[in-house]
Amino acid sequence: MARTKQPSAHPAPGAGTVFTLRAIGLVLVARWVLSMSQMGYMSSLHAMFSSPWACVNLVLLFLLIFLPGARARAERPLHPLPQWLRQALRLLALLTFGFAVFSVGVFTWQAGWRRAVHALAESNGWLLVAPALYAVVVWICRPRALWRTNIAARRFAIGRYAISLDPITRTAVVWAESRKLGQYDARELSVKWPQAADSVAAVPAPSLASASASATRRGWLGVFANRPKMELLWDSPAAAGHNRTTVFRTPLSNEGDRSAARALDSTLRQV
Repeated sequence: MARTKQPSAHPAPGAGTVFTLRAIGLVLVARWVLSMSQMGYMSSLHAMFSSPWACVNLVLLFLLIFLPGARARAERPLHPLPQWLRQALRLLALLTFGFAVFSVGVFTWQAGWRRAVHALAESNGWLLVAPALYAVVVWICRPRALWRTNIAARRFAIGRYAISLDPITRTAVVWAESRKLGQYDARELSVKWPQAADSVAAVPAPSLASASASATRRGWLGVFANRPKMELLWDSPAAAGHNRTTVFRTPLSNEGDRSAARALDSTLRQV
């Protein structure tokens, strides 16, 4: 007797991302319909078609609700959206977020805080909710790796890059977000670490003092500009003209990236 396949109680990885984006689109559409009913549908449609920003919002809402090509897949838990859709949503949401913040800021500057607070109360907080929803879309569609680091499964995520190692075939597949960079012999890959510690040790004391003062002047911009970067190198004796090629270079922005880079380095040395 054939057994019927029981559906899993757990949603596929990435289904929450698709649900969240679609829910944001429906909330924005509901607010648009409410505003159109208050202003009059004909006048609202005329104003929409004569405004380029309204057209940008319409395209964003269409993509958020229908999400063409989006599909939750277990092999791509953090990328249920195709790359073109993710980039389009990030760009459109960033444009609408900037326009919304600019509009609210100009209105507050011209009308004053009291009228701005009154308008915020009359809109039931929508003047702040709308920019926040656009910011959430930008954050969801931010550049990120294909999966999270799983050392036991030999899957590593560093910045927006993902590396998968196969111990049987001794191959490594490298991804930049959801785009495959290539497949390499894992024995020909190596991790190059930043030389910050060696360079600091070699600098004399006066130079260190001047460097510290310069970093203080640069402020937080210098912190982001001087983040240590690791490189994944491919050194293949069989590939003429491609010896010692940099597969990718990415900054180690947090402890998770540093731990994944150390684990990748250790795993490559054991291959």
